[in-house]
Amino acid sequence: MARAVTERAKRARRQEKLKSHNYYDYSLLILVMFIVAFGLVMIYSSSSYTAQISSKYNNDAAYFLKRQAACSIIGIFAMLAISKINYRILLKRLPVIRITFASFMFIFACLLQLVVLFVGVDLNGAKRWLKIGPLQLQPSEITKVAVIVFTAYIIYLAPKMMDTFRGYIKVMIFMAIPIALVGKENMSTAIVLFLVTTGICFVASRKKMFYVIAFISGTVLGGLYLMLGDAFRMQRIDIWLNVETHPKGYQILQGLYAIASGGLFGTGLGESMQKLGFIPESYNDMIFSIVCEELGLCGAIIVVILFILLLWRIFTIAINAPDLYGSLLCVGVLAHIAVQVIINIAVVTNSIPSTGIPLPFISYGGTSVVILLAEMGMVLSVSNQIKGY
Repeated sequence: MARAVTERAKRARRQEKLKSHNYYDYSLLILVMFIVAFGLVMIYSSSSYTAQISSKYNNDAAYFLKRQAACSIIGIFAMLAISKINYRILLKRLPVIRITFASFMFIFACLLQLVVLFVGVDLNGAKRWLKIGPLQLQPSEITKVAVIVFTAYIIYLAPKMMDTFRGYIKVMIFMAIPIALVGKENMSTAIVLFLVTTGICFVASRKKMFYVIAFISGTVLGGLYLMLGDAFRMQRIDIWLNVETHPKGYQILQGLYAIASGGLFGTGLGESMQKLGFIPESYNDMIFSIVCEELGLCGAIIVVILFILLLWRIFTIAINAPDLYGSLLCVGVLAHIAVQVIINIAVVTNSIPSTGIPLPFISYGGTSVVILLAEMGMVLSVSNQIKGY
């Protein structure tokens, strides 16, 4: 009898110890590190020819690889550091200005967007970058994480308001500021911000029908706007419908050639022909076409599966988060990655009209990879607060 009581006491102590144990999602961490490493390999493969033949890049075949690797290392350190900080610090008030850290991030991002409109660096006909000494950053990437953090904060303060269309409109009034500022420089990123914000609101709401109505209405109004007033974007639709004959359909057409020539197993890593000047800046938004050419359909499917696994891990953390704010942070990051992956692959395969959205962790872009890894740090921070999972 005494022995049975002792065994029950031991089991109770083990269960209590398990409940007090903080979970850390190492599977998510490994997935992220693997995708980043794969991205570095593909950036080197797709950019080495361009960098080697150009004096602009010091005829260094590893020019883009070195820059992306440096940013990836910074991002990984940021991810690990953020993952060990309790994400609830975003809800605390800063000592001097007496606003929450989430609010400060939002205001700071909006100010950066204003600055870039006036003193931004013009590259390839677009003023989207700020240059600070040797550093060059893209404020719209910082705005993405600020919008996720602040949208989650607004809903956390009054979750019941999301059950009404009026509540959704209130959130979008706040978000209209960064979306409009980003839209002045890059409409594609503005669309991503809108979809991410709407995704967080949709998940937080118990009533979904008005989102369906809003989506249909928005689609109709957007179509009317394109047909009646926006000749530039209407031209993109014309290119999409007539990619083989339109003079400006060259890049997408070359990307489709790359996908077709890859076949089932690809031409081999580093053996792409389309990266030899046929696809302009193939290491950027069109890198998925090089993946398809060199690794074939099998390689492309593996990349998609990796992203699905990544999103699944984030979703698992979201549904087990200790509070609403942590859950919404994870939902925002999930929506951000999912939207960009879907749009990028759809553009490369000519499923939708062309738009400049990079493939997360794989396309070249220093600011993008640092911010994405910082977002992964937030998700890992949420996982680190889950007890006994």
